[in-house]
Amino acid sequence: MTPPVSPAPVSPAANAVRYLAYLGLCAAYLQGGLVKLFDFPGAVREMAHFGLSPAPLFAALVIALELGASAMILGGRLRWLGAAALAAFTLMATGLALRFWEMPPGQDRSMAANAFFEHLGLAAGLVLVAWLDLVPRRRPG
Repeated sequence: MTPPVSPAPVSPAANAVRYLAYLGLCAAYLQGGLVKLFDFPGAVREMAHFGLSPAPLFAALVIALELGASAMILGGRLRWLGAAALAAFTLMATGLALRFWEMPPGQDRSMAANAFFEHLGLAAGLVLVAWLDLVPRRRPG
């Protein structure tokens, strides 16, 4: 088995686009983590609303995860781990908060279903980030 070959140098423009894509994937987690951090009582109420107890502990853990994993992705250090953690968190939170199949037909159910599948797409994008970070790159040819 031949060892992986370092990838060819990437242009600064390509690096900027990739960073903006990572920032876009992390935007909801950065915003959510900061809002919860600056309104911790509101974060505790949100955790209690979803039946998570002890709510203050869950609020603190969610803040740490959203901000810490985003920093890992944006900083490039253990990017795969940060992306995998946010993907798992997103899937769990989506299943907890967007149970559209339990709602009566109507606009609320339709909106929850749309949000559910959007979150699945976000989780899939994070899995892709983790995968690409772990797969050795080879030069063509």
